[in-house]
Amino acid sequence: MKVSLRQIDGPWSAGFVLDKQMLCSVYLGNDSEGRPRFDHTRTDAGEALFQLKHRGDKSQAEPLARAVRNFILPRLGPIGFIVPMPPSRVRPWQPMSLVARELALQLRVPVFERLLLKTPLSRPLKDFPTREERLLALTHAFSLHDEIRNQGLWNALLIDDVVDSGTTMEAASLLLRKYRKIDQLFVAALTWA
Repeated sequence: MKVSLRQIDGPWSAGFVLDKQMLCSVYLGNDSEGRPRFDHTRTDAGEALFQLKHRGDKSQAEPLARAVRNFILPRLGPIGFIVPMPPSRVRPWQPMSLVARELALQLRVPVFERLLLKTPLSRPLKDFPTREERLLALTHAFSLHDEIRNQGLWNALLIDDVVDSGTTMEAASLLLRKYRKIDQLFVAALTWA
């Protein structure tokens, strides 16, 4: 998988995203039902993520995890455990959980899928007019569930699918940094919008 790494700054020790999601999108006109159609050209990471999330191709979890391991993790410190970003919508299976589990297998570290929880927002995030309002709403939406029974401090990796404004990653990170069992918090995202 070809990538174009980008560093992301925020309330974490270090963070990177593999690549942009889309290279270009060309409007093709409307279909017979009046819906707009587009020809999308995605990056390798963007296409793998699209196939995983929207076409149900679970086999894409492994190459996405391998790309995070090969391109992002060498720029971070050692990882003690992985936390996938909680999903925004209910699905029979969660794409980021699959990627996190695959990465955890490759690294031989645990993944904690219920350490960070998210309640649904009262309205879509795009309906909050300012970044500050979005951050406040997200801060109240996240909660911690102390599922790590061992005592100690570990470096954690928070992994997400898409970073746009960064408010979701920031809100989740602010809460995770308060968790007494995390030493350094690193973040990784598969694509940026």
